Amino acid sequence: MRILCTNYEYPPIGGGGGAASKGLAEALARLGHRIDVVTSGMKDVPGYEETRGVHIHRVRCIRRYRHYVTIPEMLTAVLPIYRKALELAKKDDYAVNHTHFILPSGLSSYMLWKATGIPYVISMHGSDVPGYNPDRFHLPHILLQPLWRQIVRNAKCLITPSAFLKELVEERVDARIEVVPYGIEFPEPGNWSKENRILVVTRMFARKGVQFFLEALRDIETDWEILIAGDGPYLPRLREMASNMGPQVSFLGFLGTARLSELYDSSKIFVFPSVQENFPVVLLEAMNAGCAVITTSAPGCAEVVQDAAIKVRPAS
Repeated sequence: MRILCTNYEYPPIGGGGGAASKGLAEALARLGHRIDVVTSGMKDVPGYEETRGVHIHRVRCIRRYRHYVTIPEMLTAVLPIYRKALELAKKDDYAVNHTHFILPSGLSSYMLWKATGIPYVISMHGSDVPGYNPDRFHLPHILLQPLWRQIVRNAKCLITPSAFLKELVEERVDARIEVVPYGIEFPEPGNWSKENRILVVTRMFARKGVQFFLEALRDIETDWEILIAGDGPYLPRLREMASNMGPQVSFLGFLGTARLSELYDSSKIFVFPSVQENFPVVLLEAMNAGCAVITTSAPGCAEVVQDAAIKVRPAS
């Protein structure tokens, strides 16, 4: 089967949604399907490459950071992704277009469907659903609601990794929704050499709750190493908080996959204090590496860890 995949973020660009789409694309390629991914490009990544059987086409758009994108930057990818997908569709007969994120990628797929008739299904990942991330996307979702509904209603199916996100969508539109948890290929567990280290891995937004983690550590005396990996607009505020604490906290910034794997394998405790999540991949990665996990009872986090972690109240 020939499958088109449109996603405005795909590794090494983006976060958990991109990682999930990569794992799925590579699994489908191993089954013998032809997979063409059309995604955003940046200056330091190739415009085209074939990786593990997946054909990746990156288009020119405005994007300054791998880990973070603004709404205007997202919108600059819509037309280039549509044009590249249309170019590929004229050469190959695709059975389906698997789209990740209702907006902005879904708009490109909706336009392609109108032009070619190629059906599309959409995997939702959180912030593309109204109500999931109101701090950042409340006004855009209000303004784009008619377009959002049009994209959703014309999709053959909506896919969500969590029951929580399905419920959010069902509050807003009548659509066929399937819950399919993320499937990601993990390496075989290695010979872990665990150290007295607490690790946090996340993109730096207020809703990720790192500020509550720092506040909890403020008056604790410990010789354990405390590492926080990730980047984002909330990082300066977190650094300021950590500068006035007793325990020393090291901020590592954005890290590649290999370095992150080393930290997972060598850390005894992993903390993910997010107050609102869909299906956080970092929890899967931490559990796979044998970390003792502390996270919140936020629906997305609780669905992933079930009874394999300590869960605390969000914003505790």
